[in-house]
Amino acid sequence: MLRPALGLLGKADRIVVERAIAEIRMARPVLIGTSSEAALAVSIEGLDADLCAALDRVSAGRARLVLPAARLRRLGVNRLMAGTIAVPKVGSECIATLVLETSARIDAPVSSTAPVDEDALELVRLALMLPAALVIPVPPGTAMGPAVLRVPGAAIRGYRQAQVRDLTIVGCAPVPLEGAPETEFVVFRGGEGLRDQVAVLVGGPNLLQSVAVRLHSACLTGDLFGSLKCDCGDQLRRTARWMAENGGGILLYLDYEGRGNGIANKIRAYKLQAQGYDTYEADEALGFELDERRFDFAAEMLRQLGVSRVHVLTNNPEKAAALRRAGLDVVSEHRVIGRPTPENVHYLAAKRDRAGHVLEFDVMASRVPDQD
Repeated sequence: MLRPALGLLGKADRIVVERAIAEIRMARPVLIGTSSEAALAVSIEGLDADLCAALDRVSAGRARLVLPAARLRRLGVNRLMAGTIAVPKVGSECIATLVLETSARIDAPVSSTAPVDEDALELVRLALMLPAALVIPVPPGTAMGPAVLRVPGAAIRGYRQAQVRDLTIVGCAPVPLEGAPETEFVVFRGGEGLRDQVAVLVGGPNLLQSVAVRLHSACLTGDLFGSLKCDCGDQLRRTARWMAENGGGILLYLDYEGRGNGIANKIRAYKLQAQGYDTYEADEALGFELDERRFDFAAEMLRQLGVSRVHVLTNNPEKAAALRRAGLDVVSEHRVIGRPTPENVHYLAAKRDRAGHVLEFDVMASRVPDQD
């Protein structure tokens, strides 16, 4: 009876991907693919001399480094898609140069990716690691031992959508806030990776009418520590106060640190910004596109709360577009302006000029119309 019971609970594909995410974060290789076609994949983070030596013995000269298009562009290769570079000898120093060195250029051939390469790249993204993977093809019948986890590529490709389907409410409670005392936190499990997401219901909004909504990506440095490099904390607190004073609303607090790149990569990007890069140039140097976030699970959170019509409070037109694509009725869009500072003015300008954010630096607050 145990196996059928586990089958009912299992959602086997999701479970194996979550285990693979943990393995990748611990710098342990995983086997991606099927018994007839498979490859070892490992994040380049955590590669040390011992691991490189072990992987080099397995690779027999067949290893390849998979890099996204953004990183290849920084290396001088103009591509729209990810590509691979042959690694005849696995060594951490050479790989680190190709992945991290801002002045590096390559003249080696860049080949198109195989499905397993794309799967490996997606797995390291899910693990919030640098978007680069070392991939080593494994001949059929090769014994890898029980310690090496095998994960089907199809499971990796379907993981994000499965997380949206399985999104569930796991807890809710009143949490009075300064400036917004009538507030309830609703916690959802799912959405991205192994993280929880939060809907903050401010001021008792009428969910049967159109509701003011903000999709706010978590920003540890700005939201919690008051960083002057961004306007996130200002937007968060101003939105909560405005909702409390204007009929209520819903603030979706999404675990999307660093535009979906994770806190470690965000801090790496900050270091590059300190050297003169703008926020998007820094992300591209690390291998990220303009924005790695997806907001389909945010729409599902709203549906589960009973919301179908929204006024979106955002400067980013893509957020409203994502909700429309997910089937919600976006009644209107309104700006939420943070505080310009000498430290963030270039950041705000980059968001306006590079990513199409609607920003006017002389406007310090948005005017949002009355709710239905």
